[in-house]
Amino acid sequence: MGISTYLREIGRGAQGARPLTRLQASDMLGQVLDGQCSDFEIGAFCVAMRLKGETPEEMAGFLDAIGTRTTKVQAGKRPIVVLPSYNGARKLPVLTPLLGLLLAREGLPVLLHGTATESSRVPSWAVLQAMGMHAQPATAPIASGTLHWIPTEGLLPGLKRLLDVRRAIGLRNPAHSLVKLMNPCAGPSLVVGSYTHPEYAISMAATFKLMNTSALLLRGTEGEPVADARRVPRMDLFLGGQMQQVQEAQTGSLNNLPELPAIDAASTAAYTQSVLDGRLPVPEPVARQVAQILLACQTLPFGS
Repeated sequence: MGISTYLREIGRGAQGARPLTRLQASDMLGQVLDGQCSDFEIGAFCVAMRLKGETPEEMAGFLDAIGTRTTKVQAGKRPIVVLPSYNGARKLPVLTPLLGLLLAREGLPVLLHGTATESSRVPSWAVLQAMGMHAQPATAPIASGTLHWIPTEGLLPGLKRLLDVRRAIGLRNPAHSLVKLMNPCAGPSLVVGSYTHPEYAISMAATFKLMNTSALLLRGTEGEPVADARRVPRMDLFLGGQMQQVQEAQTGSLNNLPELPAIDAASTAAYTQSVLDGRLPVPEPVARQVAQILLACQTLPFGS
């Protein structure tokens, strides 16, 4: 059938557009991911969804399409912590690798997936490479106590292509939100989701509930799934379709602000290693996030 019928529904502008059902959304994105659409159709899809906005049901349908096409990472004896890293550093250093390595040090398997979506930012993978770590295939098992970085195209090439449309048209599309919501694991896992604006917290929470995703949701650092080192954010835990607040937001900043590095990969890598070696303290907000993730993983199957 193609996606033209769906485009007529979603492409009527912010006031006239009609939402798709979960099944329709899954079918439409599935065709996009499978390369069955022309560049014109993909561009129309991206612009129409940007103007209309996605409903939680549509996001759930999109995630259904992703879930049936993604190369699944196999969970082992402990739940995998999933860190979607797509924003990188703009004004603050990207500490997502530090979060992942701290969790690995506690014995958890950690999956960091992502790709660069803006050429002006410093991505997590550049920091990991500066630390001598390289990408892993999605088929490689993640042992407890290790961090694997898997590029998006290693999980689902069509999703990477959709992310790259932003470079052509200059607009975000649903893929930029979906990568922060998807769970590419088979077996027990905890997705660490992050948002930058309060309205995204509401929509992400609704989608996690629909998908019955085990997740920790917080306002991250410039779109990254790591707590801002300067203040403790609110953290909400999703288990079994239910949400509970596990960490209150701190008002104001910390009394003693941490000394953070420059945002370039080499400086951030050196800082990360210094924290891991104990020569610098773990920023308190990040330490609290680690503690909440450890507690959450104890409630999942195979948690210990």
